[in-house]
Amino acid sequence: MEQYILEMKNITKEFPGVKALDNVTFSVRKGEIHALCGENGAGKSTLMKVLGGVYPYGTYKGDIYIDNEVMKFQNVKQSENAGISIIYQEFALVKELDVGENVYLGKLPGKAGIVDWDMLYYETSKFLKELGMDINPHTKIKDLGVGQQQLVEVAKALSKNAKILVLDEPSAALTESEVQTLMGILRELKKKGVTCIYISHKLGEVFDIADRVTILRDGKSIGTFDIKDINEDKVISLMVGRELTERFPREEHTAGEVVMEVRGLNVYDPEGTDSLVINNASFQIRKGEILGIAGLMGAGRTELVTSIFGGYAGKKSGEIFIDGRKVEINKPADAIKNGLGLVSEDRKRYGLILQQSVTTNTTLASIDKICDWGVINSNKEYLNTSNYVKELRIKTPNLRTKVNNLSGGNQQKVVLAKWLMTKPKILFLDEPTRGIDVGAKFEIYNIMNELVRQGVAIVMISSELPEILGMSDRILVMCEGSIKAEFNYRDATQEKIMYYATGGH
Repeated sequence: MEQYILEMKNITKEFPGVKALDNVTFSVRKGEIHALCGENGAGKSTLMKVLGGVYPYGTYKGDIYIDNEVMKFQNVKQSENAGISIIYQEFALVKELDVGENVYLGKLPGKAGIVDWDMLYYETSKFLKELGMDINPHTKIKDLGVGQQQLVEVAKALSKNAKILVLDEPSAALTESEVQTLMGILRELKKKGVTCIYISHKLGEVFDIADRVTILRDGKSIGTFDIKDINEDKVISLMVGRELTERFPREEHTAGEVVMEVRGLNVYDPEGTDSLVINNASFQIRKGEILGIAGLMGAGRTELVTSIFGGYAGKKSGEIFIDGRKVEINKPADAIKNGLGLVSEDRKRYGLILQQSVTTNTTLASIDKICDWGVINSNKEYLNTSNYVKELRIKTPNLRTKVNNLSGGNQQKVVLAKWLMTKPKILFLDEPTRGIDVGAKFEIYNIMNELVRQGVAIVMISSELPEILGMSDRILVMCEGSIKAEFNYRDATQEKIMYYATGGH
């Protein structure tokens, strides 16, 4: 009989109008790295929230056993006391506090109510060094990049001495070197007997790190497999319930005339210094093509498109031409009027109003299209939203549902729907498939192809090189704020891109 450190038996969890988990059974061996895979909405995060005490005992059906002892968690603290530490997809950091304070939040070291700050920062430094991070523990979270914040989350979890560590899409915002650091840490933790549950859409990582994989689909457990007995294509097939003949549905696009040209764009640090975050960038975008922008974290890709869109705080110089006409874009409203759309990498901060409905968010950038004489026409609002919900396969109980209650992937689809409704000539996509499952990625790629067939120019930033190579017609490579190289997709390779992305000349 196999010994499991964790058994979740016959777990069923329902929300109004939705059965998120349907009789799911999930068993994890002590000391293994166990991957949990499935499309967005499959129930992965919900299952972990049941385990983590976010959904207390009594709000779901089924049983949880840890080391053969039944658990009835009423809150997160009880789950943590049982040795479970969960790093959720969305950060749980206090940005105004420093790294050390965040790592030890809720468990400050000391005696008699006096905090031992020396111990706090010493221990934080130790955890950060284990993560390969050269960060001062006194640094405020708000001053760290997204990737560094994610690694602080890992350090925070390690500080709890967890025996079961759950990571929900931990590498979504990490650079390749940070991913490799994380993988090394997980392997070391495994040697120490720590059990890890690894939730990821990046199957390359799953097959690199996991011992076994469990697949969920539509709230049901489809199966558990030893990693050596299954391949990526089979996992994808089980996740989506159908065979995907190709990961990237490339189409041969015939690029038209230049729809946008950027000349000598310089963008300065918003802190008021003279340092450049974008240095003399010049490039063209043609009608009916996908222009990929590759580069490592901090290369300036997001700053480039955000400044073009009028949403970056730093001052800028240079020229932008649309359809041969010089334009001044000083704020996002100017960009929208000139036919630009931007799906930002941080959907919760820049793309959505979380406490508003799917309908409100979808129509947010196109109010003029649903108004009659300055008054919103509810029928137009409903019909437009309904069309995009169907087209993008957005999973939502109804159109009035607050987007805060949707999964990350469905939130991203709502952002995409918002910009598609503006009928843009040029659409900037900044990490458009980050945190989106394999099946939904395929749908997004097909939507991109359809837009290109309609003559839309797409600029896609992606940290996934297979995605850049698989979908782009042309590729720009950035490093340290400058465009270092340009390739036709036929001439591009991962090696060439990485050469220029790491500073090669």
